[in-house]
Order: sequence, then C-alpha cells, then structure tokens
Amino acid sequence: MQQRTLSFSEKRDWLRLSRTPRVGPVAFRDLIARYKTASAAIDALPSIMRRKESVVPPIEAIEAEMEQADNMGVKVLAACEPEYPAYLRAVDPCPPLISVLGRTDILHKPCAAIVGSRNASAIGQRFARQIASELGAAGYTVISGLARGIDASAHAGALQTGTAAVLGGGADHIYPRQNAELYHAMAEQGALISESPLGYRATARDFPRRNRIISGLSMGVIVIEAAERSGTLITARYALEQNREVMAAPGSPLDPRTKGCNKLIQQGAALIENIDDIIACLENIRPPQMMEPSEGFNQAEFDWAGAKDDIDKARDTILNLLSPTPTPRDEIIRHSGYSTAIATAAMLEMELSGDAIVEPDGRIALNPEF
Repeated sequence: MQQRTLSFSEKRDWLRLSRTPRVGPVAFRDLIARYKTASAAIDALPSIMRRKESVVPPIEAIEAEMEQADNMGVKVLAACEPEYPAYLRAVDPCPPLISVLGRTDILHKPCAAIVGSRNASAIGQRFARQIASELGAAGYTVISGLARGIDASAHAGALQTGTAAVLGGGADHIYPRQNAELYHAMAEQGALISESPLGYRATARDFPRRNRIISGLSMGVIVIEAAERSGTLITARYALEQNREVMAAPGSPLDPRTKGCNKLIQQGAALIENIDDIIACLENIRPPQMMEPSEGFNQAEFDWAGAKDDIDKARDTILNLLSPTPTPRDEIIRHSGYSTAIATAAMLEMELSGDAIVEPDGRIALNPEF
C-alpha cells in the first residue's frame, strides 16, 4: 500500500465505505484493490450487493462525524497515511481507519503490549505496573485495552513515559466507568485508539477486534495472569498469527488465573520474569517492511465484467465449501479450484450480500441466518 495523505473528500469516502454495513477490513481492502478508490467502490456497491436501496451512510452523516472528531481533537488516520502506525499497517487485513484521541507520536516508538486478567491478583497488578514503568523507561510505548486489573495497572505504570489504550467502543466511550480518571489522564498524556465511530458503545463481539489491534500495534505481547479460557489468550493467538513475539509470566499451578500463562509457555511462549527477559525478546525485532510497487510496474487490469459468469459459479462452489466454523480464506480458494482473483471476488460478494461472515483475521464462515 503506497503511503499518501488523503484529501478531505477522499477520507470522507473512506469513512463512508468503512461505515457501510458488512464492509469489514477484508471487504474494504478487496474493494479498494478492485475499484482503486473508495468513491468508485461506493458507486459499485449496489450491483455487488444485488440490491437497489442504498446502505452507504449519507455524506452529511459522515461529515458530521468528521466535524465532531475535529472538535474533540480526535485524529482519523487512514491506513495509507504516514501517521498510521507502521506495525498495524503490516497486519493483513489492517483496520482501514483508526481514530486517535491524544498523542500519535508515541505510536511510532517501539510498542509492547501488556495484557492479562481483569480479576488480577495484587501481585500480578504490581508486576504489570513495574514492567510497564521499566518498559517506558527503556523507550517503549505500552499498549493495552483499558480493562480492569492488568490492563489498568500497565497503563498507570507507563503513563509518564507513553501508553496507548485500544478501545472496543468509540474513542469517546469510557469503559469500564471505574477507569474514567485513567481514561482522561491518557487522553492528555497518552493515546486512546478505536476503529469504531464516535458514540459507539462496545458489545462483546467488538473485543476480539480490539484485541487484534492491541497485538497488531505491538512488537510483542506480554501476558500476565490469564485464565485457561480468556480473551487475553485471543490476543496472544492474534500475536502469533501476526508474527509478533509472545511472552508470558509463569504462575502457581494452584491459581486458575495463571493457567493460561503456563499453557502459553508450554506451547513455546517466552518465559519472562523481569524487564531484561522482555528486552532480550524484543531488541532484535526489525520494523515490518512495507512492500510498495515500483513506479515502473504496471499490473494488468482484470476484466471484472467479463468474469461475471465465473464469479457467479465460484459463489455456488464456495457456498458449498463453507461451514459455520470459520475457515482460512487460502484453504477455501485452494479447494474451490478457481483462481485467486475469481474466488476472492466471489467471497467479497458473499460477505457483502450476507451469505458469509468474515472474521477480523480474514477467516470466512457460512452465515447461519441465510
């Protein structure tokens, strides 16, 4: 993706497209690849969705959102813009746009995430605060999710040196309310990040998306106290998928809050006991290399109109391959027997029409409602 700063109208169109129902990061990426601009993609949506009524938010609503963000001091960053964090841009697919309340400069420093149990022990919270403070002193920005327990302790420990919280709701939504004071302190001294519109209140389904951004922003994820089945382990799984370092603090086998950490260590996560262990894991990691086409490279245009019949046939084939269990897209493409371009176009249409559900990491599943 070539880096460039969007004009007001271009960013407005990016927001309109990304706020359209069923247009997630995968669909957004594929639409831009196919139609080149968000404006052209918006014009093409009715035919792809096979419906005449418009589902795209009106221009007036998006411009009102942009004005509200500007009045609040919230920066809306598109994935192609230089201010967008490099590590997050390297995630496939990355959030098309994020909103940042506070400092954006700390997102361009080396970042490390600290996550863990909401119902954390006193010793776990103390360790999180200590590690965060020492990471900040070593030049790292600490990333977490502003939840109770480990998250809040990590943010508090790094408040003076730089910390950022990824929110499940909009950048103006304080959750949980008990962290309101910390939220306001971070708005002044750190950063609050969201991919949701202002005013949006998070639901349970939004937190996996939040966790994916936490790991995506970071060079590595440090897990301090996590139950065997917890949202914290979802963050660790995303980190592995994104080729990030996973580190875990060991705990007593008698404490259910540390069983997830011990299991991660058994599976190959780095065992950490102090800041030196963490620095040793992170110091040799290089920033992601962003591949951009050279000026002399001209990719052949694909004949989408001529491929319509093949796309329709691929839809039927892929529909039979899908199940309610999310499956990697590459596996579906391989089994479909169609080219990547045809199969991707078919899955895009299935997502937009509601036949399929696409997870934040790109896995695709049959929509049980259809």
